[in-house]
Amino acid sequence: MLNRLKQPTLFALIVLSFIAALPGTASGQQPAAPQPAAPPAATPPSTPPPSVTTPQGMELMPSGNGLTVARGAESYTNLSLAGSELHPQPPMSTGHVKNPDFEREMVRVQWRPSDPIDMYIVKPPQVKNPPVVLFLGDFSSELNQYTINFACKYHVKNGAAAVGFVAAHAGRRAEHGPLNQWFVSELPESLTITVHDVQLILNYLESRGDLDMTRVGMFGEGSGGAIAILAAATDHRLKAVDLVNPWGDWPDWLAKSHLLRQEDRDRCLKAEFLQAVWGLDPVDYLPKLAGTPVRMQFVDDELTDTKDAVAKLEKAAPASAHVIHYPGFQEMYAANANGKAFEWIATTLKSAGESKQVAVTVH
Repeated sequence: MLNRLKQPTLFALIVLSFIAALPGTASGQQPAAPQPAAPPAATPPSTPPPSVTTPQGMELMPSGNGLTVARGAESYTNLSLAGSELHPQPPMSTGHVKNPDFEREMVRVQWRPSDPIDMYIVKPPQVKNPPVVLFLGDFSSELNQYTINFACKYHVKNGAAAVGFVAAHAGRRAEHGPLNQWFVSELPESLTITVHDVQLILNYLESRGDLDMTRVGMFGEGSGGAIAILAAATDHRLKAVDLVNPWGDWPDWLAKSHLLRQEDRDRCLKAEFLQAVWGLDPVDYLPKLAGTPVRMQFVDDELTDTKDAVAKLEKAAPASAHVIHYPGFQEMYAANANGKAFEWIATTLKSAGESKQVAVTVH
């Protein structure tokens, strides 16, 4: 795990400059005193134990081996919601903050057993129905930055609302799985589940009525960048995509990325695993974004091991994509500090809205 978390995510650096134990059966009891023989009593039919939901939202269901984690019917090969049975539960909202710089709330949504999703919604003050940007960091990112006031201020200073969440098998959501599972070890599931999440998060945001859902974009870093590409090619409600060091070109990336330990790499390079991710490669989905504004930022000294994959991603990008290479983090920081990291996508979404208004006026 240390190798996977070698450095903090660039995204976080720019912004910031339980499973409860279930009671077991008692053991070591003294045997009862002998009793006179009696006719055997009828054995009542066994009743399966009830399901249990832990404080973290994990649902445990009875099985032949006790309680196991509940799983819903969901396709891990189809990026759209077709073939999946995901039923949203009523959202829970808490942590409301309102000040001159921003409005913030934390919302918990859930449509999959044992997998509640916490997200922060931060809106610019006194802006009715602002455009909105979904923010998805790298697999090691958390949501702590959205609890820091100056970070929230920078997220919305350009006039767009920010919605932050984490991917499947990442951050706190990874705590619900076995210790030997992480985002890459479960890559096909991680990618498809999170793309499903994006679509359902958009559905929820539409139901709120306080955001302009005709102007929605997505900002993704690393693994979050790969998901942003797949999601934008799947759900056309995403009108702009902003990417930082996105992953892709799975055969090469899995073979060379320093994030994988050798035992992970050996498993991921097996034919069965590569076949499972074959239809989920961002390189194949980037050309489908020809009509979508795309910005790609690469920090070259962070990507020396996967530079061939970077080249393929860049080649696959639409001709209109805005591609930027920085020699190192310092150069990227200089270009993106103080909220400038989010300026491009907010401006792009606002411009799209203005163009739409002009078109309506002409007709």
